[in-house]
Amino acid sequence: MDVQFSLPYVYDFDRAIIRLAGDPVNSVDLQSRIVRIPMEEGNNITLQSTGTKQLPAFIVGNAIDDSQIETVKSIFHFDKPLDAIGLHFAGTDLGPLFLEYEGTPLVKSFSLYGTLMKSIIHQQLNLSFSHTLTQRFVESFGEMVDDVWRYPSPERIASLDVSVIRDLQFSTRKAEYVIGLSQSIAEGTLDLEQFRKMDDDEVTSKLVAYRGVGPWTAQGFLMSGLGRTNLFPLADIGLQNALKQVWKMDRKPTQDEMLARFPEWSPYLSYAAHYLWHSIE
Repeated sequence: MDVQFSLPYVYDFDRAIIRLAGDPVNSVDLQSRIVRIPMEEGNNITLQSTGTKQLPAFIVGNAIDDSQIETVKSIFHFDKPLDAIGLHFAGTDLGPLFLEYEGTPLVKSFSLYGTLMKSIIHQQLNLSFSHTLTQRFVESFGEMVDDVWRYPSPERIASLDVSVIRDLQFSTRKAEYVIGLSQSIAEGTLDLEQFRKMDDDEVTSKLVAYRGVGPWTAQGFLMSGLGRTNLFPLADIGLQNALKQVWKMDRKPTQDEMLARFPEWSPYLSYAAHYLWHSIE
């Protein structure tokens, strides 16, 4: 089934998909303004923008049912206006940033398992090489369906030897982390879907109990996988560099200097982080 709809508020789809296109695993056509989304049911949904930033309109194609359409709307933040977030930051030190990136959504990842694997792979790596490793991981063990890559199943990764993943230029520890987490998911002791019903602290507490998952990784999972709106990874070097530019400092800000802004930025810390990342890309 195909569905057409418009949004009654500003929405910058083009800027959102530029960030998606930076990950080579995603299927994004910037010129045609199309994203192809792999669904759990096995089909790929096509999302195309037919409007503008000021008058956003879209076509969702190849959906099996209304539930899939609602899933896509949730992933792309079509279900809630972004106006209130911009107004919240007006007059703050991030006000100019929120004017520049007005209507840019925090798009959720297409797979919770993929989000967790990607968060592990990206640990302590620059963005370019982390994307390269993620692509190798997906292309080596995942599946392409109608020209769209899908992350491998946890069962597939759980069965691998560490040396097989190390051959992709993973460190030994990182290979052990992705295999260990995949084994826990395959065995049912780690249920990612249950996290949708838990608050941020509870999700973080459960995730960091697993080897290889620290607060930075847990926060990345919450933001990208679950779309939680009030998280700010203090240890993220990119955010520190972005704030150094915004605040016109000759050094990176300290954690205390960043924490001092949290009361003013909350409850949209994730959007503060999201727009700061955009500012240095």
